[in-house]
Amino acid sequence: MSFEDLPGFYSALEGFQDFFATGIPILMYHKIGARPAGVRLKGLYLSVARFNRQAAELKQAGYSTPSLGRIVKGLAPPRSIALTFDDGFSSVFDNAMEVLDRHQLQAVLFLVANLIGKTNEWDLRDGEAIEPLMDAAQVRTWLAAGHQIGSHTLTHARLSRLSLRDAQEEISASKKRLEDLFDVPIQHFCYPYGEYDEHVRNLVMEAGYQTACTTEFGINTPASHPLSLKRITARYPSRNLKNIARQISTLKNRMLNGHDARA
Repeated sequence: MSFEDLPGFYSALEGFQDFFATGIPILMYHKIGARPAGVRLKGLYLSVARFNRQAAELKQAGYSTPSLGRIVKGLAPPRSIALTFDDGFSSVFDNAMEVLDRHQLQAVLFLVANLIGKTNEWDLRDGEAIEPLMDAAQVRTWLAAGHQIGSHTLTHARLSRLSLRDAQEEISASKKRLEDLFDVPIQHFCYPYGEYDEHVRNLVMEAGYQTACTTEFGINTPASHPLSLKRITARYPSRNLKNIARQISTLKNRMLNGHDARA
């Protein structure tokens, strides 16, 4: 399989090994748990079983999860990968922390600073299901477990649509609020909706962040800009015909090679 044949998302390690070997991948998650009926953005939900399977595969294949800071400084060992969770949903605390601990993996949680302990107000405007966000005590438990946090702005704003003054407030004030609340340096940023431009990226740099994550698909190399890091959405397999055919081919190959073909 050529890199061009890869799906635009990650559901299992098989097929991605060669691609991952070209740099350092960053996986993007949102909600871990059962998907409510009627939600529009189904791909933002990943079952606990699927997440556990992904974590187990990575650990068994020898992947480690150094900090984003070590990654952008070129200090990450071979077979490094970063796991990121956008928005700070309570389902990550309830369902992902145990899995991460079991497989000795660390992750970065991007928090919407003004909505800690509240709900996903930005989603509700688009008709999505209401979901609770982690409160301060849960975030402190997350940090005590060895994970990191970063900023996802104050309100999950579309930064490229704001005035530079308002965008600066979202970027800088969220950093200060999180640092004051949790007494840790906030070095990592994530662009809500993946939206940014050169002016926004400059504001992120001026605010003092070391890294910033986008939603652009790809792998990161030493040539990657630390404030424009690419990520790969982690989700369940798509049910379109192309991916169904790929899954059938994968299962056949595993059976021919004597592997367990169960999902």
